[in-house]
Amino acid sequence: MPDTTAATSRPHVWRPGTCAPPLLLLHGTGDNEHGLVPLGEDLAPGSALLSPRGTVLEGTMPRFFRRLQEGVFDEDDLREQADKLADFINTASSTYGLKPGSLIAVGFSNGANMAAALLLLHPELLAGAVLIAAVPPLTQPPAADLTGRRVLISNGLQDPMAHPEQTQLLASQLRARGADVDLQTHNGGHLVQPAHLPAVRQFLRPADRDRRAD
Repeated sequence: MPDTTAATSRPHVWRPGTCAPPLLLLHGTGDNEHGLVPLGEDLAPGSALLSPRGTVLEGTMPRFFRRLQEGVFDEDDLREQADKLADFINTASSTYGLKPGSLIAVGFSNGANMAAALLLLHPELLAGAVLIAAVPPLTQPPAADLTGRRVLISNGLQDPMAHPEQTQLLASQLRARGADVDLQTHNGGHLVQPAHLPAVRQFLRPADRDRRAD
């Protein structure tokens, strides 16, 4: 049976869990709500997983918002879709008993860009984010207060869709708004870098980290 419910009309996967933090999984272009579930299970065993499908189609490929061409986003649509996704997250959080603001987004590519947009447009929704192969989603981001939000960026130095200067700009924008940003780069391209996964797992275990620091 599909791992979805009638809690909302948006296709999604919900996997209950007993460990913190719960994860919001946001897939890349052409994927769907099932695509990042194995990664979420690997990164945070025992955590609850909420994985919605992007509802904008580029041809037959699901995305979270429209783009006008490669690397050029339709920012009006991005803001509209971010609002709709925020509504879904609020509804799903109430339905599944998630504490408001407890989710950490884990996004790849288009999903990472949407996760960054959620941080900037709806910062109250997320405790933080893991942004993989991400770029700045907005040319003029709002003055959001991201104090207390933790963000890990994992980008490739040879990524043709997320150039190093864009990576640095995204990190700078988030830091300027108070986020605690861990920027990790690798020599590869537009991908989930296996060598970065231990750092992501550690990032998603703040309680363990704090205990070791005592």
